[in-house]
Amino acid sequence: MDSAAIDRFEAGRGRLASLAYRLLGSAADAEDAVQDTFLRWQSADRDHIEVPEAWLTKVVTNLCLDRLRSAQARHERAAGDWLPEPLLEGDPMLGPADTVEQRESVSLAVLTLMERLAPVERAAYVLREAFSYSHGEIAGILDITESASQQHVHRARRRVAAERRGGQEVDPAAARRIVEEFLAAATSGRTERLVALLTADATLVSDGAGLARRLLRYTTRERIASFVRAGFKPTQAKRRMAGGTPAMYIAQLNGSPAVLAVVDERVVGVVAFDVADGKVAALRGIAAADRIARLNEAWRQYEPDAPLITAW
Repeated sequence: MDSAAIDRFEAGRGRLASLAYRLLGSAADAEDAVQDTFLRWQSADRDHIEVPEAWLTKVVTNLCLDRLRSAQARHERAAGDWLPEPLLEGDPMLGPADTVEQRESVSLAVLTLMERLAPVERAAYVLREAFSYSHGEIAGILDITESASQQHVHRARRRVAAERRGGQEVDPAAARRIVEEFLAAATSGRTERLVALLTADATLVSDGAGLARRLLRYTTRERIASFVRAGFKPTQAKRRMAGGTPAMYIAQLNGSPAVLAVVDERVVGVVAFDVADGKVAALRGIAAADRIARLNEAWRQYEPDAPLITAW
């Protein structure tokens, strides 16, 4: 393959990776899909490809759909025991963020909700909301009719909107203040204050420090507060498991505030927050090493604010 063909692919690699990440919710899987797309590009008869960008978009989208269908067939994601892979602010895989729709489409909340969509609905929704493809273009990418594209996007929008907590963008500074207060309450043992900072219908989902075989779920404020307090309570066992005493930082993951536990410049776990109406509406605890591998790579190059807690 000549350098011009390689350059053409590399010019669009970031867009393809961002699309694949939104479709799969996993940076590692997205990278694999993009690499498979490159192999298809390498072996294709490129002289007969009139619009390379459209061809590459179609290939990566359909590779992602194959992965989603295969995972659902194996019940790996259909059962709901899955959390999106969080990405640190500034990660190019987060892709376009100029519009509310683009920012929403890559939030952990919406990536989680999109698991409930059929793969083709998810693809149509992402192509329309995040990348502004026309229904005619989506029809060509997915090999469906334009009318079917419109129906898929409409259904996906309706389902996401119906289950999306808050539904409005939150000022980052205000969200950070709420998370800071929540962290202070969690580390001080003031469970009554934790309860007061949660919405009435708050939820918590955790991978149990990366050790649980199934996701842990809590749906009452009291149980969430107790779980959070226990999670932030320092013990020798936790220090041994983390490899030391973690410092607690606040950073943006997928456009929302999160608490990152860091030991020797290594992120050992994150708690991501959804904030709505001045309170915490949802928490996601992720510590499985494979789910925070890319975040750790980015963290080594990141310049965070000073940690909120250094002696846990």
